Amino acid sequence: MPAMSRRPAPGRSPASEADAPFDDEGRPSKSERKRASHLLQTLGDEVAALPASRLNALTLPDNLREAIRELHRTKSHEGRRRQLQFIGKLMRQVDPEPLQEAVANFKLGGAQDALALHQAEQWRESLLADDQALTRWMAEHPDTDAQPLRALIRQARLEVRPDAGAGVAQRQGRHFRDLFQFIKTQLKATA
Repeated sequence: MPAMSRRPAPGRSPASEADAPFDDEGRPSKSERKRASHLLQTLGDEVAALPASRLNALTLPDNLREAIRELHRTKSHEGRRRQLQFIGKLMRQVDPEPLQEAVANFKLGGAQDALALHQAEQWRESLLADDQALTRWMAEHPDTDAQPLRALIRQARLEVRPDAGAGVAQRQGRHFRDLFQFIKTQLKATA
């Protein structure tokens, strides 16, 4: 049986170049305008999710700032969806570059904080496990006062208890936590 081609529904033209970004006159197509609108709406949602301190630092038109406040007050799902659409509409009047940069910096800041905590944990583990780690630490961070660091390492080693059994969480002592805080402070000071 030969393949039959589908005819377009009455009043519709056949689909040609469905994803063409521009129409015949060089204007953005409807699909392209919708994509841009959705991107602005998503950016508006990300901007609204920023903490108040970062949001206040941004230069936003008053109507957009008020729309974001209204989004925070809205509880219903449908109301939030409609408010986000309104924020997306207002975002068309704003240069998105500074807002994208602010959102990216906020997200990157969280990743950098997590990385710093992981580095501090790794240093603590290596300092407790190996005496040579202290030499490496002092070579990388020569401004560190070695005496309190040695004392914290010695006291934290005394607190380490052998594992009580499989699946049992091991609670570490105060010096173990103090060593972590000392390392974290030193890493932040040299960053």
